Amino acid sequence: MAPTGTDPQQHRQRTSFFSRPGVRRVMPFVVITAIALVFIFENRADTEIRLLIPIVTMPLWGALLIAWGLGMLACVVTVRRRRDRKHQKPR
Repeated sequence: MAPTGTDPQQHRQRTSFFSRPGVRRVMPFVVITAIALVFIFENRADTEIRLLIPIVTMPLWGALLIAWGLGMLACVVTVRRRRDRKHQKPR
């Protein structure tokens, strides 16, 4: 009997790790996150930051880490909203 190609084990054996859709979607995030974290933790000097009215002195890495976290949060919210729109039923 010839293999049909619908067997999930055969497909898993032939597919390389980096060509899987889940891995291809996550790899840019991992690479950019690693580069961003290296950049953030290399900037250790204290800096003054103005938050509307008060001026706060804090390490630059802390401010960069907060900005990075807010950016990641914005990405998660945007992706969830986009995914929810795709699954809505047409009216």
